[in-house]
Amino acid sequence: MRILKKAVSWQSRLLSLALVAILVPLAAELKFYPFSDSFRVGMGPPVLFFSLLWLRGLTPLAAGFVTGLTVPAFRIGLDALGGAALEASFYQHVPAFFFYFSYGALFAAAQVNNYRQSPLLIGLIGMGLEVGSNVAELFFRYSLPGRTIILHELEQIIVIAVFRSSFVLAIFNIIQLRQVRALQERERQENEHRLMLISTLYEESVHLQKTLQQAEQITRSSYELYRGLKDAAESDFARQALGIAGQVHEIKKDNQRIYAGLSQLITSEQRADFGLAEELGGVVVRSNEKYAHLHGKSIRIALRVKGEHPPYHAYTLLSLLNNLVSNAVEAIAKDGNIDVVIDRTDKRTTELRVRDDGPGIPEHSRDIVFHPGYTTKYDSSGVPSTGIGLSYVQETVARLGGTIANREGIGGKGTEFIIQLPLASLTTNKDG
Repeated sequence: MRILKKAVSWQSRLLSLALVAILVPLAAELKFYPFSDSFRVGMGPPVLFFSLLWLRGLTPLAAGFVTGLTVPAFRIGLDALGGAALEASFYQHVPAFFFYFSYGALFAAAQVNNYRQSPLLIGLIGMGLEVGSNVAELFFRYSLPGRTIILHELEQIIVIAVFRSSFVLAIFNIIQLRQVRALQERERQENEHRLMLISTLYEESVHLQKTLQQAEQITRSSYELYRGLKDAAESDFARQALGIAGQVHEIKKDNQRIYAGLSQLITSEQRADFGLAEELGGVVVRSNEKYAHLHGKSIRIALRVKGEHPPYHAYTLLSLLNNLVSNAVEAIAKDGNIDVVIDRTDKRTTELRVRDDGPGIPEHSRDIVFHPGYTTKYDSSGVPSTGIGLSYVQETVARLGGTIANREGIGGKGTEFIIQLPLASLTTNKDG
């Protein structure tokens, strides 16, 4: 495995080196003459600078050496195709080797990639690389017979160094900024998915805890029945009652293990235990917009946060709101609107309101919608929903010391659910 990883790493490095060896000579021919004389400015150095910053596996010294060979070779080849004298072309273009080789060596010596988080410093170093490499080329070029260094050319080199380094740095920072934003968006989506997943587990843990309590009660009742039958000399029935008590007790123990695992998973997510009302409400809105889109519905979900709110227990608020909003999404046939309001009615009370413009709830059913098993929703094959969502919401609200009610929507259209909770119940961890 280690040999395979090394082979892949070397293959990646060679590919990067080959890419630079091709791109830099081509870019170097994209040239212009900014000072109305023979001093030309090519785009080869900016491409090399950008490649060294962008391609992590690229070795600066090797890149400088290879481009130092390919750039002069490419230029000499072009001159040869144009009928120029080979010797004159050689002396004219070979000094470029010292520019690119010096560029790679100086880049490696300066350890530029260690300063990726400091754009201004990278820009200054880039200017220094340009000036240093140009000086190296000039020393070799002017060491040839009949050439002397002109101060004016050094001034031109500095000006061009500023221009090219700033150009590369601007492009590099724009791309990095886009990457950072894309990464932040991906992290936000992952966090939202994790929040919704944990809030669902939190809801299931509440159901499971209720099942544990019922199993405990059934075990106790079965054991009392066993004792009564035993005293009445009904030994066969007594044994059956004792067996039922034992089986229910085993079910309870299995559920306890599952509940312990869920609780451990939920409490291990300490970073997401609490969140701002705007953030948590936004998670509910975005997840249910996706849910509506998945079912081919066009539903506008609007969130309003009124008043000042402290951080709320994430899984409690998410599970309550998500149940109500997802119910509203399911109730709307095709197109519609859902309004979600998180309101601070006073210093001690938080109010959650979810209103839709769907078909609404019949007047005679308003008091029984919270009963376990009650539902008006059926899938495409006619199978009814479980009918436990609203009963869970009511039980959770009651456990938190709050109230829940439903009423007809504005203009007699749709339904509005109103939950009022003590502020303290949402700002402390009420984990079951």
